[in-house]
Parts: sequence; structure tokens; C-alpha cells
Amino acid sequence: MSNFKIALYGKRTTTTYLGDLIPVFLEKIRQKGILFQIEKEFYEVLKNIENVNLDGVEVFSAHDELWQDLDYFFTFGGDGTILSAVTFVRDSQVPIVGVNTGRLGYLASIHKNDLIPNLEAIFAQDYNISERSLLEVHRSDDGTLECPFALNELSVMRKETTSMISVDAYINGELLNSFWADGLIIATPTGSTGYSLSCNGPIISPENSNFVITPIAPHNLNVRPIVIPDKEHLKLKVKSRVSHYSLSLDSRLVSLKTTTEIMVKRASFVVKIVELKHNSYLETLRQKLFWGVDNRNA
Repeated sequence: MSNFKIALYGKRTTTTYLGDLIPVFLEKIRQKGILFQIEKEFYEVLKNIENVNLDGVEVFSAHDELWQDLDYFFTFGGDGTILSAVTFVRDSQVPIVGVNTGRLGYLASIHKNDLIPNLEAIFAQDYNISERSLLEVHRSDDGTLECPFALNELSVMRKETTSMISVDAYINGELLNSFWADGLIIATPTGSTGYSLSCNGPIISPENSNFVITPIAPHNLNVRPIVIPDKEHLKLKVKSRVSHYSLSLDSRLVSLKTTTEIMVKRASFVVKIVELKHNSYLETLRQKLFWGVDNRNA
């Protein structure tokens, strides 16, 4: 086990739970001879926690600073932390171990109290891997996107106006519809339980090879979300009363001119999420969405 190398990443908002978890976690992996590096901002959080020794620990702040032979990428937070972790992991195929110190936790399915008891199983590779597809996004102008991938969804939205925008959506060059709305979401199966779901989009299980196109507050009530195969190529053209619109890739937001078109396709790689064997996607849905729960006499 001493040959393992891991990376640690988290958010400042998780500090409340880290004081109990991180000292024990670091002690355990040091006892096993596991080498680790820590994301720079997370390092600044951890060094202020009592009983955390970070002497000589290497930090990283970009995806190309990760060790090339990394075995696992541990995240401490919620689903948003995993979405941010994708900007580091990218196409490396390093499995992400999502420790849920947040609230919801569809992706970060390992509860903080379950991490230490299951460390042996994780490093013995006694778990399931859930492979999650991503969106790959390109823009028609000369600009670039720092990380042109999204694990959950892409959203185009109105910017600096209360007026609707119009989004012309093309599938393989053929017009699907002109969406008059506050915006438009293109979601993966992973993202179908996120922003798209709150806009009345369907839930799609992760193993499906689909995208869902979901309008945000559409002007025409006959417009509904549509599920398409993820082998299709999409193009989006935005019209607005102002000169710019917002493009979000998961939690990353950029401003684009309305003359800039967006091309979307499935990425050529997947993100691997570690799931403990006693966890399942259906169980997660039941727990997080309170399916079958009767609180009338609670």
C-alpha cells in the first residue's frame, strides 16, 4: 500500500467538519506510507486546523501540477467540490473519491463518517466505479475556454437584462427550436439531478448515453425538455437585446458576445467516481429526494 499517491482537495466552507476528520485521515494514510499532495487553497485551510501536520507536503494549483502517477483524487465537500475537481482531473482517468461534508451529495456519496472505516476497502480497490460522461464545449470566435468541459451541465443565460433571450438550437446542423426563455440548459445524465431538474427536466440514470435539453422559464409553455442521444452535435446561437450573454460550465461562468456561437458534443473521456459497494444510485435518489417518505406523523 505504500506505493499509493493521492491528491486532496476541498473548499473553505467545509472547515466545520474537517477538524475531526482530517487529522485522523492524514494519520491513517501516513501510517500506510501513502504519499499525498494538497491543492494550494485547501492547504491554507488545513494548516489552521489543530493537530494537522503539513510539514514538507507538496501543493498544486493547476491540473498540470498533479503527479503523473496519481492513484486517487480525494475531495472533501459536496457535489460542487467534485465539479470543481474536474478542472484538475480532466482526462487523466484518476478516480475521484468524493467525501460528503456538504449537504446533498449525489456525486460525493461517501459520508464523512464512512471514510475512515472504508479506507482499507478503497485502497484495496474493493469498490465500484461509476463512469460519468462530460460535455465538451467550443466557441466560434477566436477565444478559448480555460477548461472546456462540464460534468453536470452547460447553461446559456441572459445577462444584464430582464428581457428574455432567444436561443436557436441545432442538432447536427438541423434546427431543433428557437427557445424564447431566460436561458437553456444542456445537461448530462449526471447533471439531470441538478439545475435541469429544478427546471422540470427528467432524471436520467448515469449509465445512459444521452443529453437533456431543458429551457429555463420558457415563454411558450408548450416547450418541454427533450432527451437526445449524446452522439449528436449541438450548436447554440443566442439573440438578445444586449450585446452579451452568460455561459456557465458547471460552476464556471464566462461572458460571451451574442455573435459567438457555442458548439457542444460529448467529451472523448469520462470521469471516474468511486462508489462504496453498499451505496447505489437508486438508494441515493430515494434518500436525497425523500421518495416514499411519509412525514405526516413525524
